Amino acid sequence: MHVRESDLPGIGKKFEINTRGGDKLVVIIHDDGRREMYHFEYDDPDQTISTITLDDDEARQIAAIVGGMTYTPKALETVEMAFDELIIEWYKIDSHYKSIGKTIGGLDLRQKSGAMVIAVIEKNHTKHVSPGPELVITNEATLVVVGERQQQKLIKQILLNGSG
Repeated sequence: MHVRESDLPGIGKKFEINTRGGDKLVVIIHDDGRREMYHFEYDDPDQTISTITLDDDEARQIAAIVGGMTYTPKALETVEMAFDELIIEWYKIDSHYKSIGKTIGGLDLRQKSGAMVIAVIEKNHTKHVSPGPELVITNEATLVVVGERQQQKLIKQILLNGSG
């Protein structure tokens, strides 16, 4: 599979996907959260077969279905065993979160929750993979966290309240 990403100034982002099977799919993510998907003719990659428009909630629900969150094919069950009870969650830090301006280490996120921040994506799209304890949590940043369900609940509370 090959994915080509491009910015659409004033609109959002465009993802052009060519599958191993030869299909072409274009996904446009608008800045307002709307998604458009275009499926192209196999023999004529410039001819659209179908189009679908989704709002943000619909797109996330379909992503969960396609990503195997609602049903896991039998062949993939062994992969899940490797993750056991681990879940990856994305937390968007809104302006009311008390953790804004505090560091990951200052909040003792890992020690208090048992979950681990594996990445932080800033509002300006700066990515911090495996961030250290000195990273300051900013408004509208997204934290990518791995942990078990109970650990995820704890980390969410810490991020909301600014303490354990």
